[in-house]
Amino acid sequence: MKAVILAGGKGRRLKPYTTHFPKPLMPIGDKPILELVIEKLREAEIKQIIITTGHMSGMIESFFGNGKKFGVYITYSTEGKLLGTGGPLRLIEDKIGEDFLVMNGDVLTDLDFSDFIDFHFKNKNTATIAASSRKVDVDFGLVRLDEKNNFLSWKEKPVLEYSVSMGIYLFSPGIFHDLPEKESFGIPELILHLHKKKQKIMGYIHRGYWLDIGRPDDYRKACKDFVGDNDEEK
Repeated sequence: MKAVILAGGKGRRLKPYTTHFPKPLMPIGDKPILELVIEKLREAEIKQIIITTGHMSGMIESFFGNGKKFGVYITYSTEGKLLGTGGPLRLIEDKIGEDFLVMNGDVLTDLDFSDFIDFHFKNKNTATIAASSRKVDVDFGLVRLDEKNNFLSWKEKPVLEYSVSMGIYLFSPGIFHDLPEKESFGIPELILHLHKKKQKIMGYIHRGYWLDIGRPDDYRKACKDFVGDNDEEK
């Protein structure tokens, strides 16, 4: 199976960290984020990797090269302008001939990729979304009313639970026939488009570690989590 790693964004929310180098190369301990992602894929025997690049693409290609020193085989697809998270898939259609994995290049997780893949094939899905359970504490009383504003119920400071996308997906190659008629689009838009066309889409619930490094607080937490683990090993 091939994996497509999306690494073309500018990482605006992580400035000033990303002022001088791309987000996938930001260090977590002594390794860049993207190297940790690649190591996780290699552990799952996913060794054919396509990295979609854009912003500061030369730095990423210079660091990872053809992937040999990381135990994988890497090719690149560079977008001339920002195409969203889904648009780059158009550029690699000729490189994909079977079901494939797509993931953001800034996701750290202990997801069992092998089980995730088995789930996808067992259910014969067109698309499978890796999802993490998140709980949100609401510090207010939630009042539910009907369409005429009559009182129905009250929940005082409830804890709401949601399933959120982890930025990791599995797709069948058939999706290339159903890509939205746009040059730039996001994967959420692709998923909604496939759903509208009655394609089979399922979520795979992961209850372990997952961190999307999108904000400075997330980055600091990742450094603490991983550097702490390394210190304990020493």
